[in-house]
Amino acid sequence: MLPTPDTSHVPYSRVYEPAEDSFLLLDTLSSPAESTFLTSRFATGPSPLIVELGPGSGVVLAFLTAHALPILGTRAPLALGIDVNRFACAATATTVIKAVAGAGATSASFLDVVQGDLVSPLRTRAATGGEPAEGMVDVLVFNPPYVPTEELPGPPGPASAGVVGGKTTYEEDSHLLELSYAGGRDGMETTERVLAALPGTLARRGVAYVLLCAGNRPEEVKARVRGEGWRAETVGTSGRTAGWERLQVVRIWREG
Repeated sequence: MLPTPDTSHVPYSRVYEPAEDSFLLLDTLSSPAESTFLTSRFATGPSPLIVELGPGSGVVLAFLTAHALPILGTRAPLALGIDVNRFACAATATTVIKAVAGAGATSASFLDVVQGDLVSPLRTRAATGGEPAEGMVDVLVFNPPYVPTEELPGPPGPASAGVVGGKTTYEEDSHLLELSYAGGRDGMETTERVLAALPGTLARRGVAYVLLCAGNRPEEVKARVRGEGWRAETVGTSGRTAGWERLQVVRIWREG
């Protein structure tokens, strides 16, 4: 079993604490079936780019970065995180650096964690001349704010907002945590933005891992994604309650 990265340094009052969803992603990505799938796509060829959206504590990105060789079959990947929460950016960077230091030769190269809104910091190529849009990401991981809520919280304010005497206010901390779980209608409003952006985000061999809960209507989501020309399959679940998977990890990819 691959070791879980240390997140003891993370300020959980303003950054999402690793929970069942985080550990489901770790178990899924390191499972024999997914390691075989990923190795078949990335063990040879150009260095793959791993991107996690909203890494929070950084436990998942650090796990993938530190254990790139057993999971992807290569030490060549580059790893990048993108989070709207500036404290999550700092926490993730520390988590990844610590994990890589402990992993040694099995780890990928860590690029950075940038503050940004979902895939907006990534370069994409628009569709031209009959060619589909194409991105640069080979492995995209997203543990979204999936809890159904009446509305989405607004983006965080500037870096100075809510800081008094070098500390954040309770209101700002609460808002930052709300960003990590509040998903709006059906818990899908943020996830829908990422799904819509996949054609211009993933490389041709790219694969996305997206976590959904039962309230997100995952079977409908998968059917819609398949209707847009993708493959979409559940590759990890947290068990069932009343016949429904509480949480599931959906893999989205193209054949060939």
